[in-house]
Amino acid sequence: MNNALGIIIVLTGIAFSIALHELGHFLPARRFGVKVTQFMVGFGPTLWSRRRGETEYGIKLIPLGGYIRMVGMFPPARAGRQLRGRFAAAIERAREDSLAEISESDQGREFWRLPVRRRLVIMAGGPLMNLLLCFVMFGITVMGIGNPVATSRLDQVVACVPTEANPEGLASVDGGCAGGERSFAATQGLRVGDVITAIDGTPVKTWADVTKQVRPNPGKSVVVTVQREGDMIVTFNGVLPTRTVEGKKYGFLGAVATIDYERGTAGQVVSTISELTTSSVQALIALPMSVVKLTASLVTGEPRQATGPVSVVGIADVGGQIADSGADARGIISMFLALLGSINLFLFLFNMLPLLPLDGGHIAGGVFEAVRRFFARLRGRPDPGPVDTARMLPIAYVVATLLILMSVVVMFADIFRPISM
Repeated sequence: MNNALGIIIVLTGIAFSIALHELGHFLPARRFGVKVTQFMVGFGPTLWSRRRGETEYGIKLIPLGGYIRMVGMFPPARAGRQLRGRFAAAIERAREDSLAEISESDQGREFWRLPVRRRLVIMAGGPLMNLLLCFVMFGITVMGIGNPVATSRLDQVVACVPTEANPEGLASVDGGCAGGERSFAATQGLRVGDVITAIDGTPVKTWADVTKQVRPNPGKSVVVTVQREGDMIVTFNGVLPTRTVEGKKYGFLGAVATIDYERGTAGQVVSTISELTTSSVQALIALPMSVVKLTASLVTGEPRQATGPVSVVGIADVGGQIADSGADARGIISMFLALLGSINLFLFLFNMLPLLPLDGGHIAGGVFEAVRRFFARLRGRPDPGPVDTARMLPIAYVVATLLILMSVVVMFADIFRPISM
């Protein structure tokens, strides 16, 4: 039940993010007088639609994006300039289809007629909306809910040292540890609510401090000082049992920390997003090779990289795992917001790539047009006119095909070889 709810929450959050992305295009387009005939969330067959005024609003089957349809995306062909090449017919057909949408009453409301600066505002509005959502979601997470911090207060006491046969360290019916040994906490009598204040005389404040003192000392005697029930100080002296993980031996205390939340500052929000941006850019650069490696792993059966690409299916599955994680309500909400904030940051960066049919491709075309017109004025030459984006359609088709193929591969992997948190 929780898993299904988590999937629904994530899919709803993604749809909401897509809708606001398109709203970022839609509002300035309407403000600048461009006629918008469609506002769609998703691709493929239409599940629901309704027309209000001159715009049809709807939801489509495949939740891999969305679009608004503006009249006059492509400028008319310049007189005396005839396209040649194998894609010329397709380009002219697309241009004719675009021009056929324009009625007499739409004259002057075409997208291509706008000044470059207004076209840039429209095309950048979608990605910037995702960036704004990213800041809002991480702002709520960091400044509102707070960052989770494992404190030195005990939330649970683990009875036995975990083994392959008993990975959760549960005690048997008689209270023993079949095939294993009792943990330090169980043997010495530590209780839920105890606050560890020092280990071997070294003060500790967080669970990270406790871990530094415990893990490197398997089989060694330690003195653990705790604060119990307010002001009572209790000292425990015993040997740390050994836990073996992948052939390495660690000291094992046998307790689970209480999670607390520390609210951060606006600077920490910026720092968090900055670090995430760096890792996201690196992931974008490595995306083609990551998909190639993922494809190879599907063929060879090699383990899938946990940090590799995921599709909407994989993200929804992560949402289900978050809901089933057993964390408290604040922790679950924080994880959902961080996940959706990360998705919106990736949508911003991905859509800003200077490739058609992405928003960044249209932005790059507008910048090129502005630069070309600037140098034409500087040299006293005639205005070269708008950039003919229709001529870039072959590149857009190739990019779109590659994106679809990558999405299919990653989606296949998410269905048959899902990543576990």
